[in-house]
Amino acid sequence: MKISALPLTAPAATDREKLHKAAQGFEAIFVRQMLSSARAASFGESLFSSKGTETFQAMQDERFAEIASQNGALGFAKVIEAQLAKRIGTDAAQPPSEGK
Repeated sequence: MKISALPLTAPAATDREKLHKAAQGFEAIFVRQMLSSARAASFGESLFSSKGTETFQAMQDERFAEIASQNGALGFAKVIEAQLAKRIGTDAAQPPSEGK
């Protein structure tokens, strides 16, 4: 019985898939910055403010930003991807498969 070896690396991503990931990453950074600025604009100290609470809120904001960018909640990634896809060329004209 012969056992075939499976490749240890994932198949290389297409330019469009890389662009899609980059656009989602940019949207996540942008949302995280918006949330951070909104928290910094608070009026006065909270009754329960501490370093632990600040750390938790930063982690919460980061996770929310990731989820929002993956779901396309604000749509920034979609617009960024569409604009940059025009500059890549014809091989990136098709959006990546939705199963990812």
